Amino acid sequence: MSRKTAVVTRSKSARQVQGAAGDGTVRVPAPGEGKRGEQGYLGYLLRQAHAAVRLTMERALADLGVTSPQFAVLTMLNAYPGLSGADVARLTFLTPQTVGVIIRNLERDGAIVMTPHPVHGRIQQWTLTTRGTALLKACRERVIELEKRLARSLDTKTETAIRRWLTGIATELQED
Repeated sequence: MSRKTAVVTRSKSARQVQGAAGDGTVRVPAPGEGKRGEQGYLGYLLRQAHAAVRLTMERALADLGVTSPQFAVLTMLNAYPGLSGADVARLTFLTPQTVGVIIRNLERDGAIVMTPHPVHGRIQQWTLTTRGTALLKACRERVIELEKRLARSLDTKTETAIRRWLTGIATELQED
């Protein structure tokens, strides 16, 4: 049984992105090319889009001293005051350990405050302080600009359909 050469077995998209010099080096495709484009797996494309949004958000929030995960924690505590650290971790898709570090840093900076649970004394509930609310407001102004950029080419009907699709994915796959 003969073996195919590497050139024969290499995928079409890999052959298409070979270096211009023809020296056999493979050029990593840019977003939108090959498997990083419309030919890619939906899951990969969602992750690629998430990474691009997160990097852009990190850059937008950097001079405020806030990271994307910190923004997520502040957002959830604003929306649902009194959450425990475990609840915050579930809502932000972060590990409890990561949320613990974020909470300690936000508390140290005066953005959040802990209050004991009225019934379960060992559970710590977190809420935003006045400083945390002001910080979140400054962050939201920048994030809203990013949101507008994301939806720039979408009409209302299409944006609603995409929101419904993304929510449906999360709801359906959570059941697995």
